Amino acid sequence: MPAAYSDDLRDKVLAAVDRGEKKSHVSRMFNISRNTLDLWLKRRDATGSASPMRGYHRGPAPKVNDLDAFRAFATAHGHLTQQQMADRWPEPITDVTVGKALRRIGFTRKKRRVATASAMRPSAEPS
Repeated sequence: MPAAYSDDLRDKVLAAVDRGEKKSHVSRMFNISRNTLDLWLKRRDATGSASPMRGYHRGPAPKVNDLDAFRAFATAHGHLTQQQMADRWPEPITDVTVGKALRRIGFTRKKRRVATASAMRPSAEPS
């Protein structure tokens, strides 16, 4: 995705339009599309500023919001499968949601029962 235009460029473009220059001339001069210029004017009229939206989060919000409560739940029910954990969570969620929440709190799925020693062994002394 391309980066947003700078606030300085937006201010210069809108100042040129405010001076009375034609929109098509301004868009060619600053090498932006006419649609972009119209969107900036529309945003300035609506919000008072043509600066881009900041802190915008795309996509749906996570279904498990309280990560501390989920961390305690995962610690207590870590021996269960993700589907069983989803069934026991107080709100209706899926096993995929449980997996995403486990990743967010840093839990892994694979566990080792006993720590293994390094697989590298010193070779025999050369003769």
